[in-house]
Amino acid sequence: MVTLLHTLAHHGDDVSCCAFSSSLLATCSLDKSIRLYSLGDFTELPHSPLKFHSYAVHCCCFSPSGHVLASCSTDGTTVLWNTQNGQTLAVMEQPSGSPVRVCRFSPDSTCLASGAADGTVVLWNAQSHKLHRCGSVKDGSLVACAFSPNGSFLVTGSSCGDLTVWDDKMRCLHSEKAHDLGITCCDFSSQPVSGGEQYLQFFRLASCGQDCLVKIWLVSTHILGFELKYKSTLSGHCAPALACAFSHDGQMLVSGVHYNCYSCLNKYKLFFVVFQNTENILHTLTQHTRYVTTCAFAPTTLLLATGSMDKTVNIWQFDLETLGQAGSPLTATCICTLVSGLELLSSPGLTDDFSSESLGLRNKVLRKVEELRTQAKSLSSGIPDEFICPITRELMKEPVIASDGYSYEKEAMENWISKKKRTSPMTNLVLSSVVLTPNRTLKMAINRWLETHQK
Repeated sequence: MVTLLHTLAHHGDDVSCCAFSSSLLATCSLDKSIRLYSLGDFTELPHSPLKFHSYAVHCCCFSPSGHVLASCSTDGTTVLWNTQNGQTLAVMEQPSGSPVRVCRFSPDSTCLASGAADGTVVLWNAQSHKLHRCGSVKDGSLVACAFSPNGSFLVTGSSCGDLTVWDDKMRCLHSEKAHDLGITCCDFSSQPVSGGEQYLQFFRLASCGQDCLVKIWLVSTHILGFELKYKSTLSGHCAPALACAFSHDGQMLVSGVHYNCYSCLNKYKLFFVVFQNTENILHTLTQHTRYVTTCAFAPTTLLLATGSMDKTVNIWQFDLETLGQAGSPLTATCICTLVSGLELLSSPGLTDDFSSESLGLRNKVLRKVEELRTQAKSLSSGIPDEFICPITRELMKEPVIASDGYSYEKEAMENWISKKKRTSPMTNLVLSSVVLTPNRTLKMAINRWLETHQK
């Protein structure tokens, strides 16, 4: 049985990450803030929210002791916080100034890894806050990373789908294409798997991606070196898997996804739990109303936190005995598919409406998807998403169109480009031009909306 204990609804935008310490829960959001809650009664701490970042916060993580919290942002910084009083301990700027997508402490707290949109990964000295080592992948953004439980190596995942393994000197030990459409998350089980030999040590690694798959890998370290072996694929999702996390005992794996089917627009879901020994689905939870973007288990108990684009965080409690009786085999019931990163709906009626028989019309498909999303959105939910700047996450006053085809607040995009970020804030691809064109149609629509909704 899975019980919903609490719902936290304090963030003003998409929840991007959540993390546990032994006594606290941290959540961060595209609203630029980090919030801290007590695990005793899930009340927010007096010094919360934590505010420093000037753009969206993508990731947060506790040091193993729980005394320090790290957060990283589109603003190109990784910030360390004192969890007891909320004070800023250090601000570490990514050498390239690129948006930082993910951060993780090493198990011994000596290092903090930060991965950025330009493919760089930095190891910071967690005590001196100085750059220790640096590496980079050839293609794509770094969007995921995890230290092995023994701290001997770091695994990173990229938007191009590569899993890369680094040693403590940031030398690349191994790189492998793991997910065709890009990796979204990866996590190690803290419990080692016996290798049968004293000099062998195996760890389970889970990765998930835009290809709708969750994959399990066996990682081994021994006197002769390192080895990464593919073990199995969990194919029960029919939409991109955006997050994954192991329970503290390594017996369960949770993965978060979204469904965006033509016939069930109101079912932005979900995540399911997998019993590691049998790889059966134990439970599917559907309480979130939009994509599940993050999930995390508490370090010592079967508490689970899930965050979503519906701006909420749900806290769940597991009863493992009743769950063990409810498991069902993993089966794929795919009703959606991805084409070139776009959500192409497979309903026959909708396909006929589009007359989409080739990938050349994928932009038309995307426009139709956005129309359906808009129709499904309640007017009472607040400012329409298309009026929000992707960089500032605030209502646009002077919208402009960039060469990537997206609209941004003029000042925010000019600042973005002035910092030598010649990549798109939305796609991370290099901008073909830095010319910004006023979006007068969008500005008129925003003004009409303001006249209607403001006194």
